[in-house]
Amino acid sequence: MTEAAKLELEDEVLTFGKYDASEAEVTDNGLLRYINLENIAAPRSNGRHSEKQFYKADVPIAERLLNRMYVAGHSGQKHLVSSGHNTGHSERLWNVIEDAFSIVEDETGENPMQVLVDAIENSAPVEEVVTYQRGGARARKAVLVSPQRRVDLALRLLVQGSYQERLTSEEEAAEALADELISAADGDNSVKAVREKERREREAEGAR
Repeated sequence: MTEAAKLELEDEVLTFGKYDASEAEVTDNGLLRYINLENIAAPRSNGRHSEKQFYKADVPIAERLLNRMYVAGHSGQKHLVSSGHNTGHSERLWNVIEDAFSIVEDETGENPMQVLVDAIENSAPVEEVVTYQRGGARARKAVLVSPQRRVDLALRLLVQGSYQERLTSEEEAAEALADELISAADGDNSVKAVREKERREREAEGAR
């Protein structure tokens, strides 16, 4: 390798300084424009995209994962499983993601960014059901999910699944997130993200 090539490699920005997000491939053409595989040195874009329509497509996918981890989501009656405890803890959550990626790399031998992309693709429902008013009755209808919402839902389900696993086991947060990503990337429907995706699509099929 020439000296110029070495310098160029040293100057290249990598996610966590280790992983090249641009090496990951999105195989789902519907999500191609909505999963940004840009490498970032810092986890916060400070809202610079927020005034643009569909701005989330310009936010690197690693940062979108971080943003979702602030509030994993509620579930159960009366918010039996609550969240919101992580808001404002950017550095702590970024460290959790970095540790999770390290576990993913050790266990799979793959680029963690590729595992994240595969997990999103396997957790993003293509169809879901909406309810609308027809006369005096409520009706249900199957609809296609927009690509932006597919990515949003996938990230929410992945984080929610790892968050709930963390609450019900002795696993550390990074271990729970890594397990969720690895299992979802393999299409394992024992994890919440894949299971919920399949449930939504079955429900939509029944409402056609």
